[in-house]
Parts: sequence; structure tokens; C-alpha cells
Amino acid sequence: MTFARTTDPIVAIATASGRGAVGIVRVSGARLAPLVDALCGRPLKPREATYLPFRDAAGEPVDHGLAICFPSPHSFTGEDVLELQAHGGTVVLQLLLARCLEAAAEPDPVTGRPRLPGLRVAEPGEFSQRAFLNGKIDLAQAEAIADLIDASTEAAARSAGRSLSGAFSREIHALRDALIHLRMLVEATLDFPEEEIDFLQKADAAGQLAKLQMQLAAVQQRAKQGALLREGIKVVIAGQPNAGKSSLLNALAGAELAIVSAVAGTTRDVVSQTIQIHGVPLHVVDTAGLRESSDEVEQIGVARAWGQIEGADAVLFLHDLTRAGQPDYAAADAEILRGLQQKLPASVPVLDVWNKQDAAPMPDTVGAARGIALSAKTGLGIEALREQLLAMAGWQAVPEGVYLARARHVQALGQVEIHLALAAGHLAAQAQLLDLLAEELRLAQNALNEITGEFGADDLLGVIFSRFCIGK
Repeated sequence: MTFARTTDPIVAIATASGRGAVGIVRVSGARLAPLVDALCGRPLKPREATYLPFRDAAGEPVDHGLAICFPSPHSFTGEDVLELQAHGGTVVLQLLLARCLEAAAEPDPVTGRPRLPGLRVAEPGEFSQRAFLNGKIDLAQAEAIADLIDASTEAAARSAGRSLSGAFSREIHALRDALIHLRMLVEATLDFPEEEIDFLQKADAAGQLAKLQMQLAAVQQRAKQGALLREGIKVVIAGQPNAGKSSLLNALAGAELAIVSAVAGTTRDVVSQTIQIHGVPLHVVDTAGLRESSDEVEQIGVARAWGQIEGADAVLFLHDLTRAGQPDYAAADAEILRGLQQKLPASVPVLDVWNKQDAAPMPDTVGAARGIALSAKTGLGIEALREQLLAMAGWQAVPEGVYLARARHVQALGQVEIHLALAAGHLAAQAQLLDLLAEELRLAQNALNEITGEFGADDLLGVIFSRFCIGK
């Protein structure tokens, strides 16, 4: 997505559509005083809410509400900003939006020129984009605005708030500053090759690099936890028909989402539900029972089940304890396990879950240490499964210091880790590989800069801000 000219004044309804007690129309641009005069009939004191009528072209009130003016640079966007807080009806806000555009095009009684030339409706995310371009927030903070709006759990909302306040950005800046200092030492060494070994040793370049790697590891750990809070993981329940997959989904969700029947093959399609465990979202998917079938519809369901399994972050392989001792059943389970091993990478965990413990004990041939035994019907063992799911997701705790992060942040930090590891190898070789050392440090800094947007491709910025709602 390519934004229109960033110098154009913009206007948008900044609250969600529909009925509400209050709705906001927001304007951002330069020199808004003529527009303020046309809409409000008087100047406004900076950052002071004033109750007054919002006037149409004939001077009649469109609505009564609060008007607040935030002069540049002390505003969200860094430009002059006008907020009109009116009643939250859809028609009222549309009338105010239209009036802003109309008043902007009207000739100013003093100059005869349009009051606010070029005022247009903002594109999604354009207010936040201007805040970023004007240095009010960095890119990670801008993304945190959208994450805070979209947060589905209290933990995610709190973590997004920490990112918006700059907690994540400050850690990235600290890494970058230490990296810049190390780059300065190496670049200086390259300018004086006859001194290079002693100079780097005296400056403890190796120690600085090792400390930087330790700091990076700590940031990576928190970022991965933050990404987990934002994204969650996809957990697929797989197994033979009538093993209790639908009952397990219902037990985990705490609601009757899937049809439960003693008839094998009842589930023909995918049923999914997002649950929360300690604030971490898990997208749990119930699938059709895996077996050979002559039923065309069931075959489609089985194919879809394998498709879901291939895209899983973790798999719950469900077994029926009441049939565990039957040779045919054990052979079919073994066949499913071979399919899982073939279709899943080694990084995707598969947890054996033994269901119907209320009706049959765990047999000695299975081994008590293998997997989790539970009863989806009575709820026995469900809490232990929840904790195991968190462990499979990689969640370690709910530390107050976790900030919300995105997959691209984690990937960028992974690139930094790779470049610093290569830099450490080049530093060990000292004189022979200092040029390569300098290059790896430069690439590591570039990867850090991508997180906060110190520089970045226009298409990356477009993708990020275009996903915002209009008015943000």
C-alpha cells in the first residue's frame, strides 16, 4: 500500500461505527485555525476541552459537543490536531465528517482562499503513520497501537501497553547503542592496521561482544514470550474415530462447541475454538477421525484433518483407553503415528493424550510416564493438559516485564543473533578477518533498525499501517 502525500491535511471518524454515547472526528494538518473558526465559531485554547455547537455552512448546529485543539508538535501526530467529540450516532458523525470537508474547501473570509486546502479522508493507519514519520513514536510503538486495540486477553493488552510506552524500543535502542560503540572500535582499528590487535584487546572488544550477545538473548526470550501472547499457537487434536476428540475440545473450551456422539465418524469437518490459558491464546482444532473409509464425505473430512495437522504448531494425539488393548486399534494408532512423523517437522511436538480414564485405567503396556491420562467426560486431568499445552507452546511464566512482539521482531532478533555469532568468529581471527567482522556488525545493526523503523522499505511501512483502523 502507498499512502497519499503526507503533507495533506487529513480527517476521519476515529471511533468504531455504530451507536455510542460519544464519537470522535479527528483532523490533522498544518494551520487548522481557519477550519476551527468555521466549525466552532471561535478560537480554542490549546489542550482545553470546550463545549460548543458544531456549525454547518448556515451557522446552524449540527451537534453540540467538546472541541479540543492540540497545536504542533504537542499532539499524537506531531501536527496540529483538532478533535470533535460529538454524540456517537452514525449519521451525526458522517454529517460532521462531511462538514469538515466542506468547510475546508470554503473560501476564508479574510484571504479568500480555501480554509484548509487539500483536506481529505485519511487512509487506514495514516494518523499513526504520521506520528511515526514525525518522530512521535517508532515503528514498534506504532505496531503496539494496533496490538493494543486487537488484544484478546488482559495479559496481551498489558504487554501491548508496555510496548506502546516504549519498553521494547528502549531495549532495542540499548542493544543498538552497544553495537554502535563496538562498530566504532572496529572501524577505528581498520583505519590503523598496525595497531589493530593491541587496540581491540585493550578495548576488550571480545568482552563487549560477549556482553552484547547475552543482552540479546534476554531480549529474544522476552520477545518470543510477547509474540506468543499476541499470536498464540495452533493445536490440532488428532486420532481415530470415537476417541473423544470433540469431547476434549468441549472440555478445553468449557462449552458444547462440537457434536458428541457414540457413532464413529460424527465429525466430518474441522471445528476450531480459541481458548485462553493464563492469558495465552491457543487455537484448538477438532478434526475428523483418521481412518480408511469408503464414505466420500468422510474421506474429505480425513483429508482436511491431515491438512490441519500439517499446519499445526502442536498436535494432541488422542487415544481411547477403553480400546488400548485391542490389536487392531493399536495397529491403527501406529499407522497414524507414522503419518504424523512423515508430515510433521521434528520441531512440532506431538503429545499422547489417553482419554476415558473414568472408564478404563492406563494399561501397563503403555507406561505411566508416556503422555497424559484424562477424562474429557468428567474433566479429570484437563487442568494438567492445560499446563502441558502452555509448556508445549514455550510459555515459561507471566512476567510483568513481557512486552508484546510480532513474528517479524523475533525474526529480526534471530538475524542479529546469527550476525553476532559470525562476528565473534571473525573477532577470534583478529587481523585476518576484521573487514568481515565490521560487515557482520553492520548487518546486525541493520536488523535491529528494522524493528524500530530507523530505516525501512516503504512497502513494509505500507503493510503495517494499512492494517490499522481508519482514524488511527
